[in-house]
Amino acid sequence: MKSALVAVVLFSSLTFSLSARTWKQAATGNQIEADLIKVEDGKVHLKLAGGRTGVVEILSLSLEDQEYLASVEKGGASAGSTGGWPAFRGPKADGISPDTGLLKEWSSSGPEKVWTYENAGMGYSGFSIVDGKLYTMGTRGDDVTVVSVDANTGKELWAQAISKDDQQGYAAGWGHGPRSTPTYSDGHVYAIDPKGVVVCLDATTGKEVWKKHLVDDFKGQMGGWGFSESPLVDGDKLVLAPGGKEAGIVALDKKSGDVIWKASELQPGKAEYATIIATEINGTRQYIKLFESQLASVAAEDGKLLWSSEWGGKTAVIPTPIVSGNEVYISSGYGVGCKLIRIGSDNKPTDVWQNKEMVNHHGGVIKVGDYLYGFSDAKGLICQDWKTGDMVWNEKGQFTLKGSVHVADGHLYALNEDDGTLTLVEIDPKGFKQKGQFKLDPQSPNRNPKGKVWTHPLVLDGKLYLRDQEFIVAYNVKG
Repeated sequence: MKSALVAVVLFSSLTFSLSARTWKQAATGNQIEADLIKVEDGKVHLKLAGGRTGVVEILSLSLEDQEYLASVEKGGASAGSTGGWPAFRGPKADGISPDTGLLKEWSSSGPEKVWTYENAGMGYSGFSIVDGKLYTMGTRGDDVTVVSVDANTGKELWAQAISKDDQQGYAAGWGHGPRSTPTYSDGHVYAIDPKGVVVCLDATTGKEVWKKHLVDDFKGQMGGWGFSESPLVDGDKLVLAPGGKEAGIVALDKKSGDVIWKASELQPGKAEYATIIATEINGTRQYIKLFESQLASVAAEDGKLLWSSEWGGKTAVIPTPIVSGNEVYISSGYGVGCKLIRIGSDNKPTDVWQNKEMVNHHGGVIKVGDYLYGFSDAKGLICQDWKTGDMVWNEKGQFTLKGSVHVADGHLYALNEDDGTLTLVEIDPKGFKQKGQFKLDPQSPNRNPKGKVWTHPLVLDGKLYLRDQEFIVAYNVKG
């Protein structure tokens, strides 16, 4: 009864926004306009006028709204998204493709190759795909370039140089070029180069709309390998982590680049490499970022520090945190390990467990149900229990030593970084079940000898996308 009463009060007291979906409460017929943030645990989280947030039971909404939310869940859309894969690790930042009906097994030669694009430039940038257009970055000659490619044909649509790459000022000994993945939102593409140039481009033409610099404008401090996070767009905000001693996180107006707020309480030093994630805990919209010595959260409304948890990161902390309810999971390489944190109703973080079962360098970890999947240094591909931190199984084979992971239609796409071999694995906490394997081809003859196949795989709209430097290859994985 209490939750129903809260919903009634919520719907009867809200003001209206002119650019949002209209939601209707079934019992009273009251309507509001609000942006969808997420759907979780039978509740819909909405962004209201003035930046406030509200949480409503799905079953209290009209049948039309319930059907809409069901389609959102099926299609993997989220707030501010037009569907597709608008950002690194997708619209939900979970690394899970919305695709279904994919091949459950591959022949010995792997899936059919659809197209190869050969001019992506040097670097490790991943893919954003919206409305049939793929966006990525690479260094062409000495120009850091954002590229748009037709996802169906592999034909280049446009390429826009955003800065110069002299391979100085950041560690390029493992390969130069951008590490960040562009983000798409409302007809624009947002990108970060290794030295801190931030641009907003028109997604149709590539024309520059505005430009900022994380060091020059915000006194940021890059890590040794340069700025590598992927931009976060949340509503009207572009959220970035310049690091440094002035403001560890900043929020800009995504349309103009103007500063909305600076998180001046957060002074982490090096920006490190993990991407910021947006979530809601205890009814407060917030942005969570992993730095070397702490996992920190700031309020989306004003950048005020909400909570911080100590972390003993070394050399580089890279994987994106994972949020489930009021729990947050993090992992780092260089022998550091992983831990699960629970945020109490008083906004105080408590360690649930911490160990070194998952020592994830930069290939990412993905949560499916109550289990985590990813590569752990010295253990190979592992399955880890979310609740206890225990390792459930591991597979350390020739082609499952170390790399990156992606999930689509109940299967893990595990990319071995050393030789570009991709293994299809049925997701099952009971054990490793290989369903196919093939090697990415072509691979770059220009890759730095110390570099590896580090771009994360992606499956969307029946296609598997892989990249090695200048080469992007699309494969048909429809069932």
